[in-house]
Formats: sequence, C-alpha cells, structure tokens
Amino acid sequence: MAKHGECASYTNPFIDSHPLLDEFFTPDTKSRVVLPSMSSSKKRLKADYLIIGSGAAGLLAARRLAEHGSVIIVNKDSFQDSSTWYAQGGIAGVLSDSDSVASHVQDTLAAGGGLCHPEVVQTVVERGRAIIDDLIAIGTRFDQTNGELHLTQEGGHSSRRIAHAQDATGRAIGEALLSKVAPHPNIRRLEQHTAIDLITTLRIGHGTINRCLGAYVLAPEGHVLTIEAGHTILATGGAGKVYLYTSNPHAASGDGIAMAWRAGAPVMNLEFIQFHPTCLFHRQGSNMLLSEALRGEGAHLVDSQGRRFMFDYDERGEMAPRDVVARAIDYEIKKQGADCMYLDARPIGRSQLLDHFPNIHERLLELGLDITSQPIPIVPAAHYICGGIKAEVNGRTEINALYAIGETACTGLHGANRLASNSLLECLVMADCCATDIINSEVPPPPPIPTWDDSGIVPETERIQIKQNWDEIRAMMSHYVGIVRSDERLRRAKRRLHVIREEIASYYWKHPVNQDLLELRNLELIAELIITSAQQRLESRGLHYSTDHTKTDAVGKDTILWPNTL
Repeated sequence: MAKHGECASYTNPFIDSHPLLDEFFTPDTKSRVVLPSMSSSKKRLKADYLIIGSGAAGLLAARRLAEHGSVIIVNKDSFQDSSTWYAQGGIAGVLSDSDSVASHVQDTLAAGGGLCHPEVVQTVVERGRAIIDDLIAIGTRFDQTNGELHLTQEGGHSSRRIAHAQDATGRAIGEALLSKVAPHPNIRRLEQHTAIDLITTLRIGHGTINRCLGAYVLAPEGHVLTIEAGHTILATGGAGKVYLYTSNPHAASGDGIAMAWRAGAPVMNLEFIQFHPTCLFHRQGSNMLLSEALRGEGAHLVDSQGRRFMFDYDERGEMAPRDVVARAIDYEIKKQGADCMYLDARPIGRSQLLDHFPNIHERLLELGLDITSQPIPIVPAAHYICGGIKAEVNGRTEINALYAIGETACTGLHGANRLASNSLLECLVMADCCATDIINSEVPPPPPIPTWDDSGIVPETERIQIKQNWDEIRAMMSHYVGIVRSDERLRRAKRRLHVIREEIASYYWKHPVNQDLLELRNLELIAELIITSAQQRLESRGLHYSTDHTKTDAVGKDTILWPNTL
C-alpha cells in the first residue's frame, strides 16, 4: 500500500535517503509519495495562497490576499456549510459611547478563567470597531434602530455591545464576504473538495526546519489533487461533531487541527470545549441553536414544571456565563432523570420575538414548535472549541508558511472559556492580521512536490465499520468527556480509542480514501487530543470540570501538546 497517511517519526521520517526527498516530508515514509515526473498535470494545482475552509476567517483572508496573488479556497461541502453561517447571536465590539475597550477586555478576562493572554485580548478587542465598520462597508446588514446599530447583550458582557442581523448574523456576514470573493478573478473556489493532509519539508541533519508547501486534497470525482502554495491557511473551524449533540454543521470534524498535528504543529488547550446551554432537543433539529440573545432579551430557563432553576446556581441567573449555565442544565437533567430542560421565551413578548428572532421562530414552526406560545425543549450541546492549533494573533504556527485562523487556532484569547460573540470577532481580526503578515513576508521557491500514490489499494465492499466507529466515538465522548469528567471516564475513553485508532488505520491503508473515512480519521485523533489534554489538567477551570480535581490552581497554565506525545 503506497498511500500518504499516518503520523511519522520526526527524527528520521525516511527509511532511506534520496537527493530530492532529503528536503521533503509528508506524514509518512517516502514510499508513500510519487515524484512529480510520475504524476499527471491534471492532478496538480498551484497558487500563491491556499486557504482550507470557507467560513468568515477564510473568506476575509481570501478577499485581502486576492489583491496580491492567486488564491485557492478549498471547502469540503458548499460554501454555506460552515459555523459562520450557523452563527445567530452576533459579533462583539465596543460600539457605543457608554462602553469601552477596557470594559470589553475585562469581561473577556473574567470569562476566561485566568488563562486568557492579556496582550492577545487587548489586540483583538481594540480592532473590533474597525472590523465591524469594514463589514458594514461591504454590505453586511446589521440591525439598526433610528439609524444606529441595535446592540444586544449576552451572558458575561457588562454592556450591550453585540452587533447582530436579527438572529442570523453569521449568514449576513458570510453573504457579504462571499459577494466579494465569488466573482474575484484571482480566487479559485473548490467546493466539495476534502483536504487530506498538509505537505511539508523537513531538513535532516541541520536542525528541524519545517515548512508547509501545500496540501493533498480529495476531489469529488475521487482523485487526489496535489496543491502547491507559497502560504497555506487553515480556517477549518471547530470539532463539534466529536459529540452526539452539537450546534455545529456536519463539516465540523476537526480536520485542520488533525492535519496540523500530523504535520508537526503543537496544539493548545483542547480540553476546553464550550457547550452551548440551549440547543434544541429534537430529532429533526438536533443541531439547531437557540441563541443566547434570547436569554439576553428576557427568556427563562425552566424545568418541565415551569420552575426557574438558574438562580439556584448563580446570582446572575440566566445571564451567567455559558459554562455555568450549561453545567446547571446538565445537573438538573441528571438530578430529575429528565431528557431535557426548557427555554421559555414568552416573557420577551410575541412582537419582539417575531421582530428579533424570525428565523428561529420560522424554523421551530417547521418542527411543530411555537416559541411565542410554549417552552422549547433544550439540552447543552458542543458548540465551540476554545483550544486548537497553537498560533499567534496573525495566525503564525510553529510550521513556516502555515497559518491557522479562527476556531481551528488557539491564541489565548478565550482562555478557559469563550465570552459570547467573541468568536466572530476573533476569526475576522485574525484573518485581517494573517493577510497582512503574509503580504509582508517572503518565501523561497519550493522544492519539487510529490504527488499522491494510491497503488496497492483494494476497493471497499462495505462501510459499516466507518459508521460503527463514528457512532462509538461520538457516544463515548458525550458520556465520558462531556461537561463533567472524571479520571476513570477519561481512562476508559482513551483505552477504547486506542483500539478504534488501529481499526481506522487498518481500513485506511487498505481502501481508497473518501470523505467519510477522512473525517473519521480526524475525529478519532481530535478525541484523543481532547482526552490527553484533559488528563493533563489536574484541576477544574472554566469549561473543564473534573469530579476528581474540583479545586482551581492558584496559577493557570496552558496545556500544550507536541506531536509524538500521544
């Protein structure tokens, strides 16, 4: 079998030497690749900038970079299938005279549980107003009242500072950005294309100088493209699909984080998974989010008897930070032996609900639920991963010419718990800083890049193993590595994952790659990284709560994992 794949030894990645391949590295041995002379030119593409992911971060970066060179954007589904397009609440920024950068910074630090990097928080918050002004300039239609932005407030914020477009802010931003990207002559969009792995160099004997040269990408027709790029940006979003209940789109399987790890980049703080407190509990709407802005406008959390319970857990009630609210709901569900709790938005009033939350109202009606007249069943669901590829605000990673931006990156902005509506702010600020850094940097010409080799594989006869592993990982992560964790649960989950990893590897080496298999491979790796990170944090902090380590250490430290530590 000669297929590019598993994580390699970074001390001696090649079995023998070759004058060309001594400066070339893929996450496997040299027998896994074919030299360019043996490949078809139809399966090779080249661009100045390769962007993997088409959410707000990827689109803004593409818009900036297209003025300076050629851009290829890869997205494994449609360009509307990203967490950006699902984002309801809004984007945080200092937008009124009654608010201040210092206040927004302080709210972010308070939510972050002592792990935020203050200099990163300051940089991102300071750039918020300019980013939102730019979004307005390109046509984003934020809600207004009397000619001024209508600002709402969410949990953890001390002021109304959330700009929104009704209850579909992400879609409004995505549409505005896509309108500038889609027709651009320097941008080539590859929809329904799945990134497999990054292509990087590794100089042996002169220290480790790892540089990204592009990526292998699976085309919808089934062949694998070799894409060469001067700079590569990972903007692949989060990994919510590692859990049973998630607000994320199906595409959120942690692909960027997994690819960067296999290429040699460290990851940081992956134990901090933010569970949104109010995801619809309904078979046909399992990833539908009920915006936190509903609680900001006056909705209550109640049990099946209509009893408000949040003040039993926090004096701020429904306006407590998300981790507090999510744990309270989880505790009430377990205590009462219930399937769900309920969000009662009737106190907001029918008129205001229809004005500010028309999309939520319409979608619920399609499922037979009326938010204006009845409480809506909800459960906490995996929503946002605060950790990711270790990166700077400009997206730089430990691998030269490889950048990570948005949710797939970890800069230290969110610390142990993300403040609501800081995510769209972060991904856009990072994209802007990333493009500036790339434009001002130079890279030497790349060495010849091998193409993909899949000789020796055999056709698959069934995919039940992929489905079984997929279902088992998600159920295990939900039960053992969810909102509340214990040492024993983590040990059990990791032991089983080791077996699943071997099963996936065996299948991967024997059969042609396909999107389901690639996502499964990434999902298993993300699950292992989350568990390993959680095992290293012997305290409870922010989004990580352990029944065996309930206290919080006096000094907070980041959890950083380096390749070859699993």
